[in-house]
Amino acid sequence: MSEHILAEVRGGLGILTLDRPRALNSLDLGMVLALERHLLAWADAPEVRAVVVRGGERGLCAGGDVRALFRGSDADAVRFWTEEYRLNDLIGRYPKPYLPLMDGITMGGGLGISAHAPRASGSVRVVTERTLVSMPETRIGFTPDVGMSLLLANAPGELGTHLCLTSGQAGGADAILLGWADAMVPSERLDELVGALAEASSALAGAEGGRGAEGGRGGDVGQPSWAYDVVASFAVEPPPAALAGEREWIDDAYAGESAAEIATRLAELAAHGGAASEAAGAALDELRKMCPFSVAVTLAALRRSPKLGSLEAVLAQDLALGEALITRSDFREGVRALLIDKDGAPAWEPSRIEDVDPEEVAAAFEPRPSVNA
Repeated sequence: MSEHILAEVRGGLGILTLDRPRALNSLDLGMVLALERHLLAWADAPEVRAVVVRGGERGLCAGGDVRALFRGSDADAVRFWTEEYRLNDLIGRYPKPYLPLMDGITMGGGLGISAHAPRASGSVRVVTERTLVSMPETRIGFTPDVGMSLLLANAPGELGTHLCLTSGQAGGADAILLGWADAMVPSERLDELVGALAEASSALAGAEGGRGAEGGRGGDVGQPSWAYDVVASFAVEPPPAALAGEREWIDDAYAGESAAEIATRLAELAAHGGAASEAAGAALDELRKMCPFSVAVTLAALRRSPKLGSLEAVLAQDLALGEALITRSDFREGVRALLIDKDGAPAWEPSRIEDVDPEEVAAAFEPRPSVNA
C-alpha cells in the first residue's frame, strides 16, 4: 500500500493520482507497486472503462526517486528498476484507454508511465501549456531508461538524440512533435476533462453492459474512439513546436555513431558563424557538462533500441544497463553533485567524452551476473 497513490473509480473511470508533492511526485518502490496493483485490478474490472493518471499542482512526476537510490544498495536500485520497468511494460500493452495527463513537470519515470500508452486500446496522451518533458539522466551519470530510448530514437530526425544527450527540456507542443503525446488541453480544463471522461465512460458501460464499443479513428479499424473523442472536444491547437525550427542543424550535428564525433561536429557548427552557430555552441557546452560515459552509452542505446523489436526488449536492455551503471562511480557522484551536495561539480570517470573506451561501452550491454545474486 502506498500513501502517495490515490485511487478512485468515478462513473466508469479509474483515476490514479500521484500525491507526493514535496518530492514532485518522484516514484518510490511503493508507488510503483501501487500503480501496478490498481492497473492490473482495473484491467479485469468491467465497470472500469478507462484509466486516467494525473499529478498535482507542479507536475505529473519528476521521475524515479534517485535520492533513495543514492542512499540504498545496488541491489535496492536493481529491484526498483525491475518493478518500474514491469509497470512500464504493463502500460505499454494496457487493454483499456489509458490517459496520462502530463501537466507540468513530466520527466524520466514520469514519461515512463505516460508516453507508452498504446493507441491500439484507444489511449490518449495529454499535454498542456505547462508541460515540461525531459530525460535528464546523462546529467546524473545514468542513461535514459523506462523504455524511452525507443521513443527517443523514433522521434523525427535526431531531435531525440539531441534532447537526451544534453539532458534537454521541451514543452507540450514539442512532446507532440516528438511522438510522446497526442493532444493539448488547457491546464485549467483538466478537471472538467476528467469529469467528462467519467460521464462518458459511465454512460458507455450502462448502455453496453460493461462491454467495449469499438470503432476506428484516423483509419485505425478496431481502435476504440470514445476517449479520444472526449479529449478532442477539449483540445486546442498547440503552438508551433520550438524544436521544429532547430531540426536542420540538429540532424546535421547528431547523425554520428560516436559521442566524440558529435562533439566535434557541434564544435564545427559553433565555429562556422552561421544561423545555427549559437545554438550549436550552447548544445556543445551542455554536452560537455554531462557524464561522458553516460553520453556514450546513451547514444549506443539509441542506435540499438529500434532494432530490438519491442518495448519489452528495450526494457530488458535498460535493466542490463542499469546493472552495469550502478556499479560505476558516476551515478552516485552525479546524484551527489546535482541533488545532495548541490555543488554542480561532479568528478566524472573519465572526465572527457574523447577518453571513453568503446569496449567499456559495449561491455555495458552484455549479460552479467545479477546484482541481486
